[in-house]
Amino acid sequence: MAEAHQAVAFQFTVTPDGIDFHLSREALKHVYLSGVTSWMKRCSRFKNGVLTGVYPASPSSWLIVVIAIMSIMYTKVDPSMGVIDGIKKTLPVSGYLTVQTQTVLSAMLFATGLWLSLIMILRYTLKLLLSYHGWMFEPHGKMSITSKIWASLVKMLSGRRPLLYSFQASLPRLPVPSIDATMTRYLESVRPLLDDEQYNQMEMVANEFKKDPAPKLQKYLILKSWWASNYVSDWWEEYIYLRGRGPIMVNSNYYSMDLLYITPTHRQAARAGNAIHAMLQYRHKLDRGEHAPIRALGIVPMCSYQMERMFNTSRIPGVETDFVQHLKDRKHMVVYHKGRYFKVWLYHGGRHLRPSELEMQFQKILNDKTEPQPGELKLAALTAGERIPWAKARAKFFSQGTNKMSLDAIEKAAIFLTLDDETHGYEKEKLRSLDLYAKSLLHGKCYDRWFDKSFNLIAFTNGKLGINAEHSWADAPIIVHMWEYVLGTDSFQLGYTDDGHCKGEMNMNLTPPSKLQWDIPQECQDVVESSYKVAKAIADDVDFHGCLFNEFGKGLIKKCKTSPDAFVQIALQLAHFRDKGEFCLTYEASMTRLFREGRTETVRSCTNESTAFVRAMEDSNKTSQERLQLFHKAAEKHQHMYRLAMTGKGIDRHLFCLYIVSQYLGIDSPFLKQVLSEPWRLSTSQTPQQQLYLVDLQKYPDFISAGGGFGPVADDGYGVSYIIVGENLITFHISSKFSSPETDSYRFGQNIRQAMLDIKALFDVKNKKI
Repeated sequence: MAEAHQAVAFQFTVTPDGIDFHLSREALKHVYLSGVTSWMKRCSRFKNGVLTGVYPASPSSWLIVVIAIMSIMYTKVDPSMGVIDGIKKTLPVSGYLTVQTQTVLSAMLFATGLWLSLIMILRYTLKLLLSYHGWMFEPHGKMSITSKIWASLVKMLSGRRPLLYSFQASLPRLPVPSIDATMTRYLESVRPLLDDEQYNQMEMVANEFKKDPAPKLQKYLILKSWWASNYVSDWWEEYIYLRGRGPIMVNSNYYSMDLLYITPTHRQAARAGNAIHAMLQYRHKLDRGEHAPIRALGIVPMCSYQMERMFNTSRIPGVETDFVQHLKDRKHMVVYHKGRYFKVWLYHGGRHLRPSELEMQFQKILNDKTEPQPGELKLAALTAGERIPWAKARAKFFSQGTNKMSLDAIEKAAIFLTLDDETHGYEKEKLRSLDLYAKSLLHGKCYDRWFDKSFNLIAFTNGKLGINAEHSWADAPIIVHMWEYVLGTDSFQLGYTDDGHCKGEMNMNLTPPSKLQWDIPQECQDVVESSYKVAKAIADDVDFHGCLFNEFGKGLIKKCKTSPDAFVQIALQLAHFRDKGEFCLTYEASMTRLFREGRTETVRSCTNESTAFVRAMEDSNKTSQERLQLFHKAAEKHQHMYRLAMTGKGIDRHLFCLYIVSQYLGIDSPFLKQVLSEPWRLSTSQTPQQQLYLVDLQKYPDFISAGGGFGPVADDGYGVSYIIVGENLITFHISSKFSSPETDSYRFGQNIRQAMLDIKALFDVKNKKI
């Protein structure tokens, strides 16, 4: 009851003398401070909204234009060529609006219109400049005069201090490739995978599609590209993610790891306290749009649209399709520990809880010895299993009463934290420690992560952290941006005391964590258990291997005058051929965030050039020089394809959207059905390192991230994520399925290592040891 009284601002009782009020000054103080904070937020958002709305101009430029117009008029010259007089005639004359006032007001209205017109011209000019991608296709370090002039103009129009969303209105739309270009590139991409007879058959089917119905489908797609901000992204989110009825755990969600070699504190509650506080700082800036936009080359802005839904977001299950629920200003988080769920307030007196206060709250949860309520322990397994049973159970058992209140607390929480009861992290002397760490982040026990949340922060008993992220709302680079900010802020700004606790004072009178209450009937518990069994079977089938390749890294690769990404991708082709004795359709994720609301495109890394190189490597009659020449051709081809994907000239998103249009029109296309049913037996992705500018890696060489990974895409294939860190380390995250007799993640990891070394040996022969 004491906690309940602390939460009440005032009480009243009815007496014979009237209503007797008992005001709580402390509670009213917090009400007042919360109101002040709320209004400050609104004012800040309004201010930043205005700054973004008039970008690349500034509000002060309006005053400059007004003064300039008034100054010209003072010299008896009409800068408007009669427009000001026209405005003046429409204004009524009255005692309050004299002729002189009319003139001033008319001039200000004209100046405002001129100012807005100039903003639109600047935006359109910037959009035209950002539509130029010639710079991307030029040799590294050799920028043409045209590109140098372009870069200077972009810098000049970009302003001095752009906010996160300043460039959104100036970003170009994603272009729709021509049918001919897409079909040509598609046939080229499948040529190394088909024999002559199969290829001729595919070519015939493709040509029939190109004649009909492709032109009809293309017209609808072009119409959509004119009308919508992005012709791909909404359909991609809906049909690839939200309409999927299978489990999202392992199959869709992905993870990101903590620092590889460093653990700032081994106190679980303290590490979680600093991390959550850093996240709140990040969210504070995100809400106001105050983060600097990410820019390629430090010049070209990338779309920031996906970042809007990072916090306060959940994927809500439905029978036919899910939807993403995003809210604003959520002031609580939910913590899971040993089968119990706790609600923790993130604000006190209008401010964020300090790291030390968060540590205190989390420690209270760790010290809580109460048992889970009936059905509570494995409740989150509902989010790990099939979507339809979860959707039906949610509608039947969680639509009212106590269960609805508790579920709302989880789904509407700003952040979801798991205080794990296991110890994980990379330990050099411990066999497969990285593998177990990855599997824990990817699926855990199948019921200790709420897989529907935009992301779960996971804190292990030894102070290690990690993230499990839901995929529909955004792609990995978005969560990585936040995660790198958190890791840098945790270690270099917040820090810890000598005994490992969070720094700073704490208020001992905070409202303690409140345990969420449930009333879960046996019928619902049966659904939970059924979902758990489905999820457990998936998790047990994940074969994972983390491979730290530290023989060399991007430092040496760049000396070979080769793209590090192309080097790794060609090595993966060689490793896969040695692993399975064949080539396969290969997926590499590339971003399209140079365009408004862009997400990803596919780079088909298995090419005629890469397969020719691989065959040469396995042919003892080929010389090192011949192999090296084929390698350079393969690397150049890969870089060219990657650039095409980034600039909106990819294959797969275009074909995907053509297929969606065909389904809406009721048109049956054997070609599109075949294309979209082709399995990606090697699915790859490079984890970007974007923001560790907070850290000087030369000064702090151990402050490196282990990156992250995802589950296998095909039953008989591999999922490979890699991060190129610093100058001398590449970390591979390799997943497959135990149930497939064709795959073995550890074996594939060894093949990757050997492939990397074999390619390096070609350069050693040429350069006599670089």
